[in-house]
Amino acid sequence: MDEKLKALMQELGNAINESLSESEQIAAAIAEIRRAGYDVFLILEATIGFNRREPEAEPNKPATSSTERRRTRESDSHPKIKWTSQDQKFLRALKISVDDD
Repeated sequence: MDEKLKALMQELGNAINESLSESEQIAAAIAEIRRAGYDVFLILEATIGFNRREPEAEPNKPATSSTERRRTRESDSHPKIKWTSQDQKFLRALKISVDDD
């Protein structure tokens, strides 16, 4: 992995940590749990994937047809996502609803 990507990943990790530590909603929820007499241990796991994008089309390369572009837009607008039961449980805990398509 190149050094620039490592630095960008570290920057992303720092941004996530900072946003969580500054969240008033998270702090309030933790304080409420502590008032109820419990210690709180918050451990979050994030899986972040990277795929190198294809290089931009060359200026002399013929453009794709309008049919190909439309087909690509249509397939990109409704990508298929496979959710695990843990994914669904996590999203529900965040009050994010997921259609069961």
